[in-house]
Amino acid sequence: MRVSDLMISPPVTVAPDSTAAEAARLMDGQAIGCVLVADSRALLGVLTDRDLVVRVLAGGADPHTSVARLMSAPALTVDADDDLAAAYRTFRRTGVRRLPVLRDGTPVGVITVDDLFLDVLQRFADLLGPVSRSTLREDAGDPPT
Repeated sequence: MRVSDLMISPPVTVAPDSTAAEAARLMDGQAIGCVLVADSRALLGVLTDRDLVVRVLAGGADPHTSVARLMSAPALTVDADDDLAAAYRTFRRTGVRRLPVLRDGTPVGVITVDDLFLDVLQRFADLLGPVSRSTLREDAGDPPT
């Protein structure tokens, strides 16, 4: 399975001169936890809801500060054609919760730890169904004790 199979696409991007307040409103309206900061289709960095809390709210930055001054850069990324194992390794090694997904250097999506959790849970559910049916059939054939 490839990163592109689970990524959220298209990514939500903002220009580097967008303000923290604009980015926060966009994240709220889109119900997302990060925006990619991009200029001319090149990824410059990532701004997360945590960046806004730590750097603006707790850090005392003006809400009209440009996202270029608040973003995390350079961004850790994965390629759309990478195997999901690459995303797992990057999440495990770095502790980030969201990764921009690139194709030929251009942002095409975002993959999150939550996306991987949902995939794992779906795989467990897919396995559990046949096992449960098998167990129920075995129990139905056993005489009561």
